[in-house]
Amino acid sequence: MRVFQIEGDWGIDNLKLSERPEPVAGRNQVLVAMRMAALNSRDLIVPERGYGRATGNLPLIPVSDGVGEVVAIGEGVTRVAVGDRVCPTYFQNWTGGAPSPARFASSLGGAIDGVMADLMCLSEEGVVKVPEYLSDAEAATLPCAALTAWSAIATYGQTKAGDKILIQGTGGVALFALEFAKMHGAHVTMISSSDEKLDRVRAMGADATINYRTTPDWARASREITGENGGYDNIIELGGETTLPLSLRAVRPGGTLSMIGVLSGLKLEASLGPIVARQVRLQGVTVGHRDGLEAMMKAMTQHQIHPVLGETFAFADLKAAMSHLKAGDNFGKTLIGF
Repeated sequence: MRVFQIEGDWGIDNLKLSERPEPVAGRNQVLVAMRMAALNSRDLIVPERGYGRATGNLPLIPVSDGVGEVVAIGEGVTRVAVGDRVCPTYFQNWTGGAPSPARFASSLGGAIDGVMADLMCLSEEGVVKVPEYLSDAEAATLPCAALTAWSAIATYGQTKAGDKILIQGTGGVALFALEFAKMHGAHVTMISSSDEKLDRVRAMGADATINYRTTPDWARASREITGENGGYDNIIELGGETTLPLSLRAVRPGGTLSMIGVLSGLKLEASLGPIVARQVRLQGVTVGHRDGLEAMMKAMTQHQIHPVLGETFAFADLKAAMSHLKAGDNFGKTLIGF
């Protein structure tokens, strides 16, 4: 079967189209014929061994998000049947409860083989049936980006009607966070350096927007938006080093910073005083568990939420798709068709 794998040594130049034997489903396992995959920012980091030892070992099949059809099941399988459309879960060993080192070590596309293969053999506990109303392309986007946003907005953020949420950027997680926050009845502000993209998120339901290139001190600018609230109830923090100091000024006393991305840098160079004095909660968010993914899919079905899709590339054009994602000009999820 076809696979894309990093082989020989780390580095994007060693990401190659290759062949592996077809797997066979054993007891409590399912065989999934993959149909579509969707890229995330982490998929650009994995080939360079950007997570150190936690990236996994070579050869490694990259990419965490995808959807396929169950084509065979092993003895004892009860969760799914042949013919079901399923998404592999991002963390194969985290079905629910608190995170642990073992659960975090089971992420697809690094540390363990990902979805860029014609066939995947997975535990039945590591797949989730897909809502019928979603296309293959839409379903492929859900396991990482959508669940990360859901965890920040619903699971940890516990968003309620009337909450004021600020979302940084217009990438995959940000667009899902907008949809989920509006689903919960929140007031949403989004920041971006592109007026065109801000126009598009307003059309999606964003209540307020700020261009951080023309308004660098967006924390000050947001005061008129938050008013008596004294800041945002939850800030979906995707920037990291550059944005965190501003987020600390923009969050309300007792509010939450949902730390998801570090796009502008890894170092923490911010005053810790406001965290203590204003009782701010800094909540790290690393995707989520299977129970959360299933809850998210139920909510999406109830509200008929559709992911925002970008360009689709052929299986053999994975590197071109990665270059497209890296360029940062895209709006909506970058997809791979099998």
